[in-house]
Formats: sequence, structure tokens, C-alpha cells
Amino acid sequence: MEAVKEQKIKENEQKSQLIIFRLGDEEYGLQIGQIKEVVPTPHITRLPQTPPYVKGVANIRGNIIAVVDLEEKFGLKGENDSNANNYTLVVESDQIKMGVLVRELPNTLNVKKSHIEDSANIIQDGGAEQSYIKGIVKLEDRLIIMLDVFKTMSENELNTVFKNNKVHETV
Repeated sequence: MEAVKEQKIKENEQKSQLIIFRLGDEEYGLQIGQIKEVVPTPHITRLPQTPPYVKGVANIRGNIIAVVDLEEKFGLKGENDSNANNYTLVVESDQIKMGVLVRELPNTLNVKKSHIEDSANIIQDGGAEQSYIKGIVKLEDRLIIMLDVFKTMSENELNTVFKNNKVHETV
């Protein structure tokens, strides 16, 4: 009986919980710990002199956050893609809080760590300071690209978008 409990604990420890969403025709995943919440996309106010993938800023629960479109940043938008980004993933670290636009309501997925291929063997963006692809999740008929959302933007881009790299709150 004790051996069965230990096996269950080991199986639980070897799983990773991801939030899965689509960019273009592909599935991407973020560690659930990077995501604070998922909200319907609020009104976005465009900012001057920002890159095209930075859609602007939005007020989400009293916080003014930059909203980015990773489909546009990664060059995944097709000619026929609509601009209907219905949901925003609010992601947060100690230094940065931002929104990531997604078209569909994301799903949660528990993945065994043995199903995650390390990103060391995957072609990386030569211009990025650090790799933003953490790995590839291999499921029966699906491949899901795991991202570190905070590494999808270079330090220079972060300084441009988040002038002081601080989380801003409205009064």
C-alpha cells in the first residue's frame, strides 16, 4: 500500500501544468505559474512609437499594462487572419506585467515531464539573448511549443515597452 502511494506521489511530481493557446496554426504553452489571469480583451489604447506587435496599453483591474500580439511578433499572422483577439493572458513577473493577446479561450493541460523534449536540440532565434522556447510537448498527434513569455522580448524591447520595468497601478 505504501509503495502505491509513493508511486502516485512520483507521478504527480513529474507533471507540469500548462496553459495552451493558439498562435497562427500552432499550439503554444506557458507554465501556469507565469499567468496571473485570463480576461476578455479590454479596450486597448495605442501608444505612439512602439513596435507594431505592441498593441498599446489596457486597464485590467486597475493595472495599466502593455498588451502584445505574439502572433505578429513571431510573424505567424496570415493574410486572412482576423484581428479578433478575444482574450488576454495577463502574465506577471517581479519586474514585468503584460498582456498577451489570444484568439480563443486557452485550455489547461497536465503534461508528464517525459513528454517534454528539451529545447537545447531545437533551432533558436539567433538574435535572442536567451532562448524563449523552453521545449516541445510531444503528445500523440500534437506538438505544443512551450514558451518562456518573458524571454520572447529582448532586454532592449522590454526597456522600450516598459520604460521603467515596473508594474504600474492606477490610483
